[in-house]
Amino acid sequence: MNITAGLMHFKELNDQVRNTPEKRVQIDNCIGQRYIASGLSNKEVTINGTPGNALGAYLNGADIIVNGNAQDATGDTMNEGSIIIHGSSGDATGYAMRGGKIFVRDNAGYRAGIHMKAFEEKVPVLVIGGTAGSFLGEYQAGGIIIVLGINCDKNTPPVGHFCGTGMHGGKIYICTEKLPQNLPAQVSAKKATADDLYEITDLLKEYCDNFDYDISKIINKSFYVLTPNSQNPYKRLYTNN
Repeated sequence: MNITAGLMHFKELNDQVRNTPEKRVQIDNCIGQRYIASGLSNKEVTINGTPGNALGAYLNGADIIVNGNAQDATGDTMNEGSIIIHGSSGDATGYAMRGGKIFVRDNAGYRAGIHMKAFEEKVPVLVIGGTAGSFLGEYQAGGIIIVLGINCDKNTPPVGHFCGTGMHGGKIYICTEKLPQNLPAQVSAKKATADDLYEITDLLKEYCDNFDYDISKIINKSFYVLTPNSQNPYKRLYTNN
């Protein structure tokens, strides 16, 4: 099914996407319609243009490709499926995601990966090819975030301030020669080992396959991995413990 969005209201657009019996949907001339593919399962949606906020919110198994940039809250609370963005993504990308994968070719805004969580076999993944804004992984409770810093100054970390604030689960991998500033005391940062990198090798390959990028330009670079430094890293902050 092919849909030309143009000035179409987001509800009409989303109704057409949801109600078509066809598995593959292509949306052309998308100019900011919100909630595209929210809660969708078992479909493949290709978007040419710029989808609005909450693209793929509560996604439940569909696959989305965006040939352009995406706005805020992409993949909000997504449960399963994939979102591949051939451009940049706005603030709160991957907010509260609990499964599935998001690949952003270029940059993400503030608070990417906030409240990410994992449960049993569901391990959400957010891979950002360029830079991420401040508060990356804020309150992260699970899952994997990777920031590759492609085409960035090697002496400048590709993340903003306060990375991992409130983090109490999961991992953040950052390709950088220099650790970011203002890391909270409750977050442990160390140089990634061969075992650490083995854990994300398939994800790096998937990023490179999605965006036709040479993995040899990534795999041998310096990575740091951030994790919470104890099972209850914020215990000392409470009055009663």
